[in-house]
Amino acid sequence: MIVVGEASGDAHAAKLVNALRAAAPGAEFEFFGATGAKLRSAGVETVVRSDDFAIVGLPEIARALPMFWKAFRRLQSEAARRNPDAVIFVDFPDFNLKLAKSLKKKKLKTVYYISPQLWAWRKYRKKTIAKYVDLLLTILPFEKDWYLEQGISHVEYVGNPTIREIGAKLSKKEFCEKHNLDENKPVVALLPGSRHKEIVLILPVLLETAAGMALKNPDIQFVIALAENRKTEEVELCLKQAAKSNIKLPDSLRIVHNETHEVLNASDAAAVASGTATLETAIIGTPLAIVYKSSAFNYKLLRPLIKVEHFGLINLIAGERLAKELIQNDFTKEILAEELFRLLEPETNRKMRERLKQAVEKLGSGGASKRAAEAILRIL
Repeated sequence: MIVVGEASGDAHAAKLVNALRAAAPGAEFEFFGATGAKLRSAGVETVVRSDDFAIVGLPEIARALPMFWKAFRRLQSEAARRNPDAVIFVDFPDFNLKLAKSLKKKKLKTVYYISPQLWAWRKYRKKTIAKYVDLLLTILPFEKDWYLEQGISHVEYVGNPTIREIGAKLSKKEFCEKHNLDENKPVVALLPGSRHKEIVLILPVLLETAAGMALKNPDIQFVIALAENRKTEEVELCLKQAAKSNIKLPDSLRIVHNETHEVLNASDAAAVASGTATLETAIIGTPLAIVYKSSAFNYKLLRPLIKVEHFGLINLIAGERLAKELIQNDFTKEILAEELFRLLEPETNRKMRERLKQAVEKLGSGGASKRAAEAILRIL
């Protein structure tokens, strides 16, 4: 049984499923659980569709509680009926830790892949992991030592699943030809996030930034990279609202769906919503500014609980503020435009690419899915 809740976890879980099959070619696997599009494509039977699980904000989550509760009970029921050899939980800790506790009490073997970031906040959850998770698989280099310091020994660092698995299928020239862009002019990528609420709150500021930058330098081209699980209509609604506010968007603005790596590879700089995409951007090597905005209520409530120095994953891995972080009130069109113009300067751009490469090297040489599969097979 495998349980995911968001697009990034779904992608990593699909790679893990394929790695399990490859690691034990003589075995017959049956996979079922909470699936996104990638897991379904990998042949995992759907008990619950996780496509609608990606919700941000306490009020939004509260309204969705009936949906989550129904999914929880359905997964409980199927686990009891089928008695799987192992239950693999992938990220999504608010839901998955509760389900792990429930299923471990039923004597099922539990594996947690992409460990919860307890070093950042909600450290008390370590008690749940210690008691109800049989194998914890971490993907960031400092996490294993942190968990060991907390007295949790059933932990393995398998490497990061994005290394060597992130790359563009098109060259910059091919991408620009496909989307009618000039490869000799600057390209700036705009990544507003993979959740609907993120697009609603983050994209309008990105659009205002693009409009302001285009006035100062009409040669700059902008590309909105829309995640696979989002719809073009969500962006178009923001574009209409910008037009109503008399914001003149650049003619070069493009909306590209499900080509995020290609967009980043073709870009000279990027504004990226905090999350997994910041690490993917760094792996591709595109200089970036990290942005984020939530509702004022959510930010006021949750900010005091976050105990890390940096929001961005690449900054956490680097151990320094490599990419500028524009969070909440610091995320304005003026500040972002200034930072993107700075990143477009040739010498600044070159140095940033070098520093990103050095930080990414800390993650190792890839093969995380394979190592995770081998670790899971060992406990089976």
